[in-house]
Amino acid sequence: MVELASASDAVAEALRSRAHTRIPLVQGGERDEDARRLLSIPGISLFPKAREPQAAAAGLALYLNCWSRAHEIAQDLDQREGSYWHAIVHRMEPDAWNSGYWFQRVGRHPIFTALQSRAEDIVRSNPESGIILRREWDPKAFIEICGSAHRQSGSPLEHAAMEIQFAEWELLMHWCAEPISA
Repeated sequence: MVELASASDAVAEALRSRAHTRIPLVQGGERDEDARRLLSIPGISLFPKAREPQAAAAGLALYLNCWSRAHEIAQDLDQREGSYWHAIVHRMEPDAWNSGYWFQRVGRHPIFTALQSRAEDIVRSNPESGIILRREWDPKAFIEICGSAHRQSGSPLEHAAMEIQFAEWELLMHWCAEPISA
């Protein structure tokens, strides 16, 4: 289960109620009215002590399968984490070129080292996925992996790609929602 120290009670409850949820590789339908109501609250209220509350709200929207809301929030953020969420949103569209553009704006993010390590563990645990990672995290290569995985629904590749995507979401979410120092 994902726990975020800076999250409001409402966010904590939304995360608890979806404890085993994995984000699809490609955006799907948005039918959860409770999630949409929660996401109408400003990020600073959802994550009152967070380093990047609005960016955390974009990540929460993705987790709650509110793709268009995640896009609205991310595209209005003029910082690296906003660009990162924006890139993920377009990867899920799927729009590889647009996603690559936004990842280029991100540059080398501080979560990449941990993400590479987690991805290597996932690939080692899922050798039948056929994923071959580069020596350092390459978000543009992962766009291609996700595209291939989506075309192979139910495959070991799709399973591993979804696990890597969740690790990415979790690391970026924790980065954004980390409480600011007093």
